[in-house]
Amino acid sequence: MDRSLKQKSASAYLYPPIDPFDQRTLDVGDGHTVYVEQCGNPAGIPVVVLHGGPGGGCSPAMRRYFNPEHYRVILFDQRGCGRSRPHAAVSNNTTWHLVRDIELIRETLKIDRWIVFGGSWGATLSLIYAQTHPDRAAALAIRGVFLMTQPELDWFYGGGAGRFWPDLWDRFTKLIPEDEHGDLIAAYHKRLFSGDMMQEIKYARAWAAWENALAAIDSDGVTGESPADYARAFSRLENHYFQNQGWLDDDTAILNRMDRLAQIPGVIVQGRYDMICPPISAYRLSQAWPMSKLKLVGRAGHALSEPGISAELVRAMDRFAAQRAALGL
Repeated sequence: MDRSLKQKSASAYLYPPIDPFDQRTLDVGDGHTVYVEQCGNPAGIPVVVLHGGPGGGCSPAMRRYFNPEHYRVILFDQRGCGRSRPHAAVSNNTTWHLVRDIELIRETLKIDRWIVFGGSWGATLSLIYAQTHPDRAAALAIRGVFLMTQPELDWFYGGGAGRFWPDLWDRFTKLIPEDEHGDLIAAYHKRLFSGDMMQEIKYARAWAAWENALAAIDSDGVTGESPADYARAFSRLENHYFQNQGWLDDDTAILNRMDRLAQIPGVIVQGRYDMICPPISAYRLSQAWPMSKLKLVGRAGHALSEPGISAELVRAMDRFAAQRAALGL
């Protein structure tokens, strides 16, 4: 990695801040509405941005990974989080509902094909969406790969990452009686959905803090307390998805369906020191996807805000812009 990356913040590699030219709420059915925005060039290359979590919501910084002269950038808050409503709701909220929502957004905006961009859970959803609708995904740019497998969940919630961060792991686990430590996802689920708002917020903040503390390599485990509304939505949704293993089975497991992406180009950007989503998943994905290029970023963890990761993602999107004709966009 270029040594200069260590001396710059991620924002140094991003395009200047921009405002949306279109903001709307879309009724996706099942009692849910989702917030959708567009920015950049209305005649540009369409790219849909899938945020992490589940439950993280999109942010203004996510608009800045794309040259606004070349891209038409579509961002949205997935069901139950951000500006989508009902807030923190998990009913009718599964992976397959989200895949359907993405298609509804594409059809509503009259887009034929687009590039799919996502990180962490957003990478999971990008892959599942593209496998479900390969005719609509022109290319993928993903980072911090998470394949929604049991070994990945065991790593983060079964003590693997805790061996590197024993002090933070102790803080995360000590809120749960020892006889429930065998399944911390289930133990937190019971408390995040207790119906007692104060208890839900307490455990939501603990759940979010464990993840946020390990996201960026330079934070050294230091993180602030998340706002109550954000923490509750993020933690309830993420826990709900993990409790159900993303509603994937052998027939829908990502690595088992990689033949569907055989003709779709992709870029995989992965922090070599990612403590949340270890690089083995990104490596296995790249091995199963001949049309992909894997970039392992030295001295980088999981967060989108890592300077090296941001720099690589911007470069990837600039390259895709230069390949517009070849991508059929």
